Amino acid sequence: MDANIQAINSARPTFVVAEQDTPALSASLLRLVVSEHVEGLAACEAEFGNWGQPAGGGSGIGYLWFDRRTLDFGAEIEVRLGDATLFKGRITALEAQFPALAPGSVVVRAEDRLQDLRMTRRTRHFEQLSDADLVRRIAQDHGLQAEVDLPGAAQSLIVQANESDLALLRRRALAADADLRLSGTTLAVRRRGSRINDRLSLTHGARLHHLHVAADLAHQRTAITCSGWDVANKQQVSVQATASAVASEASAGDSGPAVLQRALGERKDSFAHAHPGDDGSARELAEAQMRLLARRFLRGRGECDPEPGLLPGHQVELLGLGPLFSGAYGVTEVTHRFDAALGLRTSFAVERAWIGRP
Repeated sequence: MDANIQAINSARPTFVVAEQDTPALSASLLRLVVSEHVEGLAACEAEFGNWGQPAGGGSGIGYLWFDRRTLDFGAEIEVRLGDATLFKGRITALEAQFPALAPGSVVVRAEDRLQDLRMTRRTRHFEQLSDADLVRRIAQDHGLQAEVDLPGAAQSLIVQANESDLALLRRRALAADADLRLSGTTLAVRRRGSRINDRLSLTHGARLHHLHVAADLAHQRTAITCSGWDVANKQQVSVQATASAVASEASAGDSGPAVLQRALGERKDSFAHAHPGDDGSARELAEAQMRLLARRFLRGRGECDPEPGLLPGHQVELLGLGPLFSGAYGVTEVTHRFDAALGLRTSFAVERAWIGRP
């Protein structure tokens, strides 16, 4: 193994608490899990040894982290790997472990600033507001900047009924076929069809340690029909989306709907619970649902060397997998793990709407 890679694997993440470097936390780290998903709300769980002589000196030994001067509710905690930030959020839970015949430990749980949206529940409605403007409105409510790439005209009515702001954003992002992510203080909601390409690549047998990927027709459909009722014109609304909805994403291979058509014939479905009020809304919903199902065609999970640049809502190029499975994938989930046995490593989940050609 390359010496640089060994150094990265053996390195401990560092911690910044309340904007202060805290090397004693890094030294006492036992276990770390940092996870983030395209639905938003990154989370961190870190376990630290809690028995010994305090870093500041003094006589005797005792509990290290029970004074709440460093680890306390609401304190901002940042996890870094070199100059890269793996996580930044606020502490929401403290847990103590007292095992038999072993020193005790303390577990810290934290969430990023989307916790504000998760813990804000409202009942209200919005009239003639687009999904993009809704994102900007909610971001402003919570003191965040908004970076929005969403299609669609104004919705006649959006109802938030005893629902958290985060749940509302997730629901509308799903309907708009978009990823949701907080980057610093910027709430980013982007179409999944335009996921960011950082030109990051991982090769099996090198930095990519293992990967399980499956191409499965179970969730594929050759067409999706979305129906509703146009109240103003007193007529039914019905629009069908086909494989053409994913053509731009599947240009490098064969899409799931196209493979299904050739292998098993037509498999049509309906999407009836969204209640679109016009043809435009019905078309957006039908195509979004078609793309959502198509991306379930290829899904995989893998593990690689520590990689701070691997981010949900971005793309990664996976190489060395043969003609069917090599190529670009959308990243849906990333987890950074650390323990004494294996050091630091990154696991991830990916998806795409096509399979390569032999």
